[in-house]
Amino acid sequence: MKIGIYGGTFNPPHLGHLAAIQAAVSYLKLDRLLLIPAAIPPHKALPDDTPAPEHRLEMTRRLADWSGMPQTVRVSTLELDRGGASYTADTLREISQEYPDAELWLLMGTDMFLTLHLWREPAEILKQAKICAFGRTEQDGEALFAPQREHLRKTFGAEMVTMTIPGLVDISSTRLRELLAQGEGQKYLPPSVYGYILLHGLYGTNADIRRLDADQLRVCSWAIMNGVKRVPHVQGVEEEIVRLARRWGADEDQARRAGILHDCTKYWRLEQHLALCEQYQVQLDELELQAVKLLHSKTGACMARHVFGETDQVYEAIFWHTTGKADMALLDKLLYMADYIEPNRTFDGVDEMRRLAYEDLDAALLMGLEMTAEDMAQRGNPLHTNTAQAIAWLRGRRGV
Repeated sequence: MKIGIYGGTFNPPHLGHLAAIQAAVSYLKLDRLLLIPAAIPPHKALPDDTPAPEHRLEMTRRLADWSGMPQTVRVSTLELDRGGASYTADTLREISQEYPDAELWLLMGTDMFLTLHLWREPAEILKQAKICAFGRTEQDGEALFAPQREHLRKTFGAEMVTMTIPGLVDISSTRLRELLAQGEGQKYLPPSVYGYILLHGLYGTNADIRRLDADQLRVCSWAIMNGVKRVPHVQGVEEEIVRLARRWGADEDQARRAGILHDCTKYWRLEQHLALCEQYQVQLDELELQAVKLLHSKTGACMARHVFGETDQVYEAIFWHTTGKADMALLDKLLYMADYIEPNRTFDGVDEMRRLAYEDLDAALLMGLEMTAEDMAQRGNPLHTNTAQAIAWLRGRRGV
């Protein structure tokens, strides 16, 4: 097994880190890459505005998720758990004990590579791991790398590769923190990392979470969801519901915001859903207590109203977008339909449902609800009472 080890303060993790991750996995053909946030970096003092370790950890987890390689890129709390100064030699010893047969590759940027011989126990580091150093700019090339590479090889018998990553984001963490405090810098960050920063007011951002614009709300939603594989669906729902709102005369801004937030709690654990429902006194029936898939609509609605200050209309649309209900309002219908027919959906009958959604909204809604009922019956799962009531209500309206 080939394991890459990429440590640092990740303060904050940015697109330069992401490009390095992707390049290293591809070039070295790594089976796993461990991102390891440092507890206390031995080579520099953490700035005064450094977020708490748990925030750096959560931002690093979002960086890993944004890599799109969940089976390969993992986050390790090894150094945070150990505490104290995070010496690389100690970390490598622990990883070598856990993976005694693995081939370890220590990843680092130019500055770290050029000072590696000055680190604590460089001989131990270069005994335990091979080195992969990457340049941040085109200037970080052979003329810079070659002398240090030759010195490490002769002095320690080091094995290493060096590379310059074309187009690598050229931003220091120090400069990025300055930009964030000025309301800039988001272009250097994975969206969910930026959303996390906004949600927690890190680096002097101090955004008013209850008055976010759509772009800010979007990245905050992704930060809560922390599941990049869901992003194309959520983007599709946002685009679809705005088109539907335009067609049926609904408020396009409210529709957009409902689409952005509708799945924000999709990947929460059962205990997270139950705790939030208890906090906001959301009554759950027996089926909802057993089926975690039904709960994200309830908790997503609570986040929309109580965290982001969204309207009652947005709250209701998200609350009912999974089961539907009798007497649905226009925005309720539009979110239910957008979730069903967004452009990434490919099930049998979706083209007909898309046509109906722009010609006869209730007919499309009834078609979706009946397809859900049929699917649940085929799976041997109970149909939620609200879905059954929604079907009966629509059939009654249509004289069916």
